[in-house]
Amino acid sequence: MGTAARATARKIQFRTLVDLETLDDGALVSEYLAGQTRAFDALVNRYQTRLLNFIYRTVGDRERAEDLVQEAFIRVHRHLARFDQSKKFSTWIYTIASNLAKNELRNRSRNPLVLFQAMTAGWEDEERPLEFEDNSYRPDDLYRKRHIRSLVENTVAQLPEHHRQVFVLRELEGKSYEEIAEITHCNLGTVKSRLNRARSSFAEIIEPALQ
Repeated sequence: MGTAARATARKIQFRTLVDLETLDDGALVSEYLAGQTRAFDALVNRYQTRLLNFIYRTVGDRERAEDLVQEAFIRVHRHLARFDQSKKFSTWIYTIASNLAKNELRNRSRNPLVLFQAMTAGWEDEERPLEFEDNSYRPDDLYRKRHIRSLVENTVAQLPEHHRQVFVLRELEGKSYEEIAEITHCNLGTVKSRLNRARSSFAEIIEPALQ
């Protein structure tokens, strides 16, 4: 083994000692492209559950969502060397997942059920993504929240696909308008318009059931 090869091997070996989970996405991509194969595992661990939740809420079929998540990571692995590292990795991988979910819906003859985790009191731009149940709640509080969740599930199922998608990305995933525009291949004005309509429709449909 030549001097350069030994130096590269030592560099890679040293990187295996680093806690990869503490690195940001860009650093993990760089580590993987430099030969640190465990960096890809760290990316999978970081995004697997997020993508599963996103796709599941879009297609409404958990088993199919799991398959699509695997397909998303296969595509990421296949094309990672061509990924533009000046861009956000999270936006890129969500775009891949979004395209797979849209293709799945396009191939279906029925409308998917989209699950939401909770309601929010308002739709402020700086609102945090919707949270699921707080285990510190009393049993009766949890019951009420689960009841609301059931209402939400039925309500969101009635939203048009293109409204539902931006709603999931913004209100649940916490994506910025710019990220949503890139993921959905829409301009910023269209994203805001769809989101406003989705919020209005959601509130109008569910309000009678909450009175």
